[in-house]
Amino acid sequence: MATIRLDGKISCGRWLVSLTLFILPLWLPLAELPSAVAQEPTGGATEARAMVVVSPEALAIHARSYVFDGHNDLPWQVRTEASRSFDALDISKPQPQIHTDIERLRQGGVGAQFWSVYVPASSAESGVAHQMTLEQIEIVQAMMERYPETFELALTSADVERLQSQGKIASLIGVEGGHSIENSLEKLRRLYGLGARYMTLTHSDTLDWADSCSDEAKSGGLSEFGREVVREMNRLGMLVDLSHVSAATMQAAMDTSTAPIIFSHSSARGVADHPRNVPDEILRQLPADGGVVMINFYSGFVVPKSAENTRTMFERMRALRERFGDDQEAIRRESAAFRAKHPVFPGSVHDVADHIDHIVKVAGVEHVGIGSDFDGIGTVPKQLEDVSMYPVLTQVLLDRGYGEEAIHKIMNGNILRVMKRAEAVAAQAR
Repeated sequence: MATIRLDGKISCGRWLVSLTLFILPLWLPLAELPSAVAQEPTGGATEARAMVVVSPEALAIHARSYVFDGHNDLPWQVRTEASRSFDALDISKPQPQIHTDIERLRQGGVGAQFWSVYVPASSAESGVAHQMTLEQIEIVQAMMERYPETFELALTSADVERLQSQGKIASLIGVEGGHSIENSLEKLRRLYGLGARYMTLTHSDTLDWADSCSDEAKSGGLSEFGREVVREMNRLGMLVDLSHVSAATMQAAMDTSTAPIIFSHSSARGVADHPRNVPDEILRQLPADGGVVMINFYSGFVVPKSAENTRTMFERMRALRERFGDDQEAIRRESAAFRAKHPVFPGSVHDVADHIDHIVKVAGVEHVGIGSDFDGIGTVPKQLEDVSMYPVLTQVLLDRGYGEEAIHKIMNGNILRVMKRAEAVAAQAR
């Protein structure tokens, strides 16, 4: 293949992907809408960096392995923008208004994907969180039934490896928020039985048993029931996901879990100071824990200046909903006014690589992975605009001195190792 010149796009034969506007899932605070007039500041970590040229060497390294991404919110897009129908949102055809379709998954070398079955934390207030989560699982099931040549459900690490050998995209289910179990271990077991292989302990709101990073604490981390949830997840072989939780919850979960933990879509607080990111004191414990931080691509979490401007994004949205109720126009107006003064600068693929570098420095290359959050985020870094763009990140890692083995660990090996260990812990517990 010829060297690829990237000027905001990837071009290689029929491979052409450009920056697109996309539909936002309802959970994304309207205050985080990208500003059309926001200009990237100069100096420091947000200084403009060179566009990346993807070389034949990087393409070959990327092609010899695959991407195992920890978090993609396509099911919520299908629910909210297509009435839960793949007739209305046929991903076998180009869908430039979102981040994900089959052609671009193939272009990006995605071989395994945790599909998020997210439902809003507010659904717990009306008692429909669990039912909505079941409906989201049905969307993932419908996707596999509609496109059986592309997707198949993976329940184990062995399934991932088998489906890889068959050229399919191993499809795993991740529950985003413990509100989905409605304080019931039986409902947790039900979700596991339907294929869920991780659960994020909280989303934006603190639960009765686990504290969120973006809400007031109730338990100082985990309540005793929260610890029981973690122990039951260990017994089942369900990964304990600590994205969205408070630092105290991270620590309590790591102290409780006998299997390695994951952060399915988080980044490093030592690079961008945002409560959604993982502090160094947690990172330093990962070698002993065995867990992995899967890097989030949202510009508001990875670009330092953007993180400063989005630090209270979930709290602000909660306050606006309390103030305006169902008046979406008022919420949008107030959010737009705030964002005009506090823009989200997109940054670039280099900002994402900075987070990988930091975690490698603090925890080691065995403890970092990829958790893009595509189709659940409102501003993406340049040259990471959709699921076709992962080879650009491979090139950046290669440019920074990472060898092929290390790149493959980051792209899939580390999360696969964690899955195998969690399965072994569950087998011992049974």
